Amino acid sequence: MTDTPHEPDPAQTSAPTASRKTLRIGLVAVVTLVAFESLAVITVLPEIEDDLGGVEWYGWVTTAFFLGTMLGIVAAGEQADRRGAGRPYVIGLVLFAAGLVIGGLAPSMPVLVAGRLVQGFGAGVVPAIGYIAIGRAFSPEERPRMFALLSTAWVVPGVVGPVIAERVAAAVGWRWVFLALIPLVAVAGSFVVPAIRTLGPSAAAPSGGDGESTPFLRRRMVEAVRVAAGAALIVAALEERGWVLVPGIAAGVLVGIGSLRRLAPAGTLHAARGLPAAVLSRGLLTFAFFGTDTFVPYAITDGRGHSTFSGSVVVTTATLTWTIGTWSQERYITRTGERFFVRAGFCVITVGVLIVALSAMPDVVPFWGIHVGWTLGGLGMGLAYAAHSQQVLRLAPTGGDGAATASLQLFDNLGIALGTGAVGVVVSYGDTSGWAAGDAVALAVLLSAAVAGTGVFVARRLDGGRASTRDHGARVHQVSV
Repeated sequence: MTDTPHEPDPAQTSAPTASRKTLRIGLVAVVTLVAFESLAVITVLPEIEDDLGGVEWYGWVTTAFFLGTMLGIVAAGEQADRRGAGRPYVIGLVLFAAGLVIGGLAPSMPVLVAGRLVQGFGAGVVPAIGYIAIGRAFSPEERPRMFALLSTAWVVPGVVGPVIAERVAAAVGWRWVFLALIPLVAVAGSFVVPAIRTLGPSAAAPSGGDGESTPFLRRRMVEAVRVAAGAALIVAALEERGWVLVPGIAAGVLVGIGSLRRLAPAGTLHAARGLPAAVLSRGLLTFAFFGTDTFVPYAITDGRGHSTFSGSVVVTTATLTWTIGTWSQERYITRTGERFFVRAGFCVITVGVLIVALSAMPDVVPFWGIHVGWTLGGLGMGLAYAAHSQQVLRLAPTGGDGAATASLQLFDNLGIALGTGAVGVVVSYGDTSGWAAGDAVALAVLLSAAVAGTGVFVARRLDGGRASTRDHGARVHQVSV
């Protein structure tokens, strides 16, 4: 993949307003369902384990979803470039629904893990194709608002999703947390699929005939499986710790690093200027944010001795400020360019993580400093997250927007998995060494702060230009109802 932006294609025009409105509603609805489901399963997972047994499979319920997501991202990006966005999106929704069925009917934890793998594959397709649809159906000036809407789609699930899931599980059983979403997936899909199916293959991509596309997809999937396997080895080593930690991480790197290089834009791992730096920067962002976010409630409850409710409030507040940050960049990003907001976001997250670290330690600052720090963390994430997506869409080479957004999502998920795993290792080490819980969290999240600080410098290698309708508006594909 090169770092040459799209050249205008005179054959492509703006999408009709009615179709874009339908597409907008459908994309937001589907993302809302995916967000609700991901938060709901985490909430009821202890009850699932009590019912099915198999505590050794507990962590793999989440890990399998993550691995399936990685595979879905890679497949969706390649197929969207060669065949159009409609077919992979429909397949993704079907697989997501199939995973819900398997999970809702699972007789054992291994079957549930298998269902989560299938569901994760479908969930990986949804954001990858959603980004591609935004790039092809909306002008550069409209894209910031679309990304802001998708960010807002996480607010309601973040606020009420866990509570609803707990109430449903208590009233009719945990299985309905899965099964009740199936008709809602069908309803949401009925909005988005008719519009998204009209987004054909990229004009500059290969023709996509079966004889040409199938071997290419097979090679890409093999590479994706290797990356997923390497990530699984690293995550397993981080979970097990002990003597397997170093050899497990080494094995994971050896298995996955070559394939990761081939799936990403050339130069990504050393932050080559432009598109590669944007992809790497997104991985650093999710590492820093989610590595801290996972342990913020723990810092409040176990570290400072306050209630679970107080821990839930800080997560909700961060979700809200993430949305505020996203809408702030939506208003100004076409004037300043994406690089400004990415660097600002990394700076704010770095400060927020350092405040969390200070506040996690007993008798240093009041416990509510954690709330202040992570309110800033959410704001920084809102400023930087969607800005990465917009830069990647703007810089993606002609015919390669699917592959570019797939690379972005791939590093997105790797950052989440490795960030939570690495910070978790330090917290666990502190716990087994007899440290106070707050001290363990404080030391652990300094790793997140270091990564966020690194992101400030990597962001300097992003493209400093700005999107303009005159230069890029002709890239938008025509969508008809």
